Amino acid sequence: SALFNFESLLRVILLMICTCTYIRAVAPRLIDRNKEGFLGLLWMCARIGERLSPYVALACFAMAMSLIIQ
Repeated sequence: SALFNFESLLRVILLMICTCTYIRAVAPRLIDRNKEGFLGLLWMCARIGERLSPYVALACFAMAMSLIIQ
């Protein structure tokens, strides 16, 4: 159902980026060994979270504020 609601889709993507970045910080072997195929998506999400961390943090803050306001 998150595919049909744009705000829910953004929330899922943001949580996936944050989760993959955290897992890579705790256990890098889990993410780094899969750079190809479907599991490569997890590696890409971790890279986005590491390299664009100020923007990801700002997006998390904006999502939290939108949830509070609703």
